[in-house]
Amino acid sequence: MEMTDSMAVSVTALDAQRQRLNVISSNLANAQSTHTAGGGPYKRRDVVFQSTPVASPFQRAFRQVSTGPGAHALDGVKVLRVKEDARPGQVIYDPRHPDADKKGFVKMPNINVMEEMVNMIGASRSYEANVQAINATRAMWNKALEIGR
Repeated sequence: MEMTDSMAVSVTALDAQRQRLNVISSNLANAQSTHTAGGGPYKRRDVVFQSTPVASPFQRAFRQVSTGPGAHALDGVKVLRVKEDARPGQVIYDPRHPDADKKGFVKMPNINVMEEMVNMIGASRSYEANVQAINATRAMWNKALEIGR
């Protein structure tokens, strides 16, 4: 594995976690949104990740030939899609609410603020870990350059 490969893996993870943090932020901002442009309450969203190769097809083929069969490809991560959570939200009784139905019930978003905060902490820690991996790679590059002088 080249040092640029480790940097590329961390960069893909940083981008994926940034997108995850954006989705979580949107969920938290809309935790009380009972009316959307499409009608009805806001639906919680979540990201779906997928592994993605960081090397070009030529680099992958060359690595497999040079290291032999069974060599593992080096994969990063990307956001495959952002999906809506199908869980139903709460229905509360508030006849004075502008989005209340004829019986006075309001459909609320399916967002658990505590769950979103836990997800935000996890995404933030993952982001920090990847920043540290990039810094460690940079430090190794610097040491290699010092040794080469």
